[in-house]
Amino acid sequence: MDLHAKYPALSDLKARAKRRIPHFVFEYLDSGTGTEATTRRNREKLDEVLFMPSILHGPQTPDLGVKLFEKDFPLPFGIAPVGLSGLMWPNAEYLLAEAAAKAGIPYCLSTVASQTPEHVAPVLGEHGWFQLYPPKDPGIRRDMLRRVKDAGFSAVAMTVDVPVASRRERQTRSGLTHPPRMTPRILAQIARRPNWAWNLWRNGTPRMRLLDSYMQDNRSLPPTEHIGYLLRTSPDYSYVRAVREEWDGLFFIKGVLDPEQAKTLEAEGVDGLWVSNHAGRQFDGSRSTIEMLPAIRAASNLPIIFDSGIEGGLDILRALALGADFVMMGRAWHYALAALGRDGPAHLLEMLTRDLVANLGQIGVERFADLPTRLVSKPA
Repeated sequence: MDLHAKYPALSDLKARAKRRIPHFVFEYLDSGTGTEATTRRNREKLDEVLFMPSILHGPQTPDLGVKLFEKDFPLPFGIAPVGLSGLMWPNAEYLLAEAAAKAGIPYCLSTVASQTPEHVAPVLGEHGWFQLYPPKDPGIRRDMLRRVKDAGFSAVAMTVDVPVASRRERQTRSGLTHPPRMTPRILAQIARRPNWAWNLWRNGTPRMRLLDSYMQDNRSLPPTEHIGYLLRTSPDYSYVRAVREEWDGLFFIKGVLDPEQAKTLEAEGVDGLWVSNHAGRQFDGSRSTIEMLPAIRAASNLPIIFDSGIEGGLDILRALALGADFVMMGRAWHYALAALGRDGPAHLLEMLTRDLVANLGQIGVERFADLPTRLVSKPA
């Protein structure tokens, strides 16, 4: 089957994923918080970034490679962390890490993934990143960092935009709890998705195995909270300094939206800034990431990673044009997995690559550095 004929866009993968996984799983993956105004704003403001099309520029050979942290990457995007990836598809973390290594792009494993750093280590490749939800216990933090390093991860991205649990009303309405409980309502949803149910039976209920190894009290929690909230803290700048001292690899801060804080973080010695509003999952009154990106770029000389709202190659170009050095996507890879299983990540990667080439041809540039010259409109 020609996957590009049947699933030419991310929206096609999302639609198929919705048909293949239970309602509560799709709601967990797809939902924001509140009225989802921030989620919509991410999309709307990306659409305001416009380029001038080019004509009569002759044949082109676009260069899709980028340099980040003195390393060469064949593509300007990677796989962002998503908690409980294994809920979307069995062994998702392993499959995504394997796909990323094969493509030579970064894969970022979440602290609240359904697999441990050790599980993905055999297929990690050289661009493994770890997303750290900061534990309140310094001993647990140090042990996590040790395990991450021993597993071969080269970078830690500490998420700082989740000081408290968000409400995620859609997720709550779906009936999902942490850990998932097999209530009659959830079982009815699972029964409508026999393929997903079969895989669940073979692989077991997804759990946050890294956190489970530090806490055996697997009590039931509110639907938008999980075991991580029993272990982690809301960090401050002293916490940033502690991690910087304990981790000798690349260290980013994920969840940056304020240009003034970008300056402060650069002074604190972090290696990169990850501009993100948690894709609208955490706070419904936030500016979009693309709105804040130019000011953050102007405020700091650090490499900038960007996420939230990216749906295709054109969005990647928009972020690069406004100052990002690299783009990460989370939901998209999980739509692909849920839609096509093991074949999903490779298909999405090729889809994004084709999209980049097509849009660069329309804009008339061969290098990402020239994208700003073709901008005609930015988000207000």
